[in-house]
Amino acid sequence: MDAHELITRNAAEVVTEAEIEALADDPEGKRAYVGYEPSGVLHIGHMLTANKLIDLQEAGFEVTVLLADVHAYLNDKGSFEEIRHTAERMRDQFIAYGLDESNTQFVLGSDFQLDDDYTLDLHALELETTLARAERAMAEISSGDSVKVSQAVYPLMQALDIPYLGVDLAVGGMEQRKVHMLARDVLPSIDREPPTSLHTPLIADLGTGRGKMSSSEGVTISMEDSREDIESKVNDAYCPPTADPEPTDDGAERENPVLQVFEYHVFPRFDAVTVERPEEYGGNLEYDAYDDLEADLESGELHPADAKGALAEYLDRLIAPGRQQLAE
Repeated sequence: MDAHELITRNAAEVVTEAEIEALADDPEGKRAYVGYEPSGVLHIGHMLTANKLIDLQEAGFEVTVLLADVHAYLNDKGSFEEIRHTAERMRDQFIAYGLDESNTQFVLGSDFQLDDDYTLDLHALELETTLARAERAMAEISSGDSVKVSQAVYPLMQALDIPYLGVDLAVGGMEQRKVHMLARDVLPSIDREPPTSLHTPLIADLGTGRGKMSSSEGVTISMEDSREDIESKVNDAYCPPTADPEPTDDGAERENPVLQVFEYHVFPRFDAVTVERPEEYGGNLEYDAYDDLEADLESGELHPADAKGALAEYLDRLIAPGRQQLAE
């Protein structure tokens, strides 16, 4: 793959394409970042953006991972001491998952977000941003009906982090799109460049195929899961024999999360995938590309149960190093 293909592989959206093409023309030494609230254990959502960071490192980018301890504090996730301990655990898990340690900088938000210059620029953004505009950006972050002042400041800090980290590309899930669009709107008001951004897809809930997979509700997969846990969760996953399932009776759209995890997690990390089957059922199937696996599921050549068995195997291979790190 060339640099542009690596940068855009499995991206749901880039903003803007022209800016991405300029980065792809000369990626060496460019810097990309993702920010995470320290939450203790990496789950499949963290791993999705981490896969993109691995792609970017292969393309020539340097990577910054912001372990957003101040954001977590604003989101009422514990004391600073607790949050920073959690951040250290997450750092080790990212390295175990596959980020190139020599080409990855881990930064605590408190390393720069409490400085005078940052605080004054944050106040300048507050002067330029209406509460309604901030609320639109934090719609995917806040919970409940009552909005706290800290939650309104949260997306402005996310916007300001981008120039203070000195990055060329902001990476996040599609739920971060509103924040990145806010950043493009407000950063020019303090003479900062609007950021280029890349958004990864959202994976549907593993059990239902609806909405998005979440660590706070529904079924998710994390580095705490044993092989048996992974097998159980994947065996119970929603997996019709198609990539385009029918909506629910109440009209809600559904995806096939088993295929999504194959596409966004497994194939980017493995050159080939083997689906093991007894000879009496046709023997093993070998896939060099995701599209071939999807086509076989659609045609009936690949049974959903066999697909699930292979998915559990490859997920366990991805998660095992992080699980071992947690055990140590």
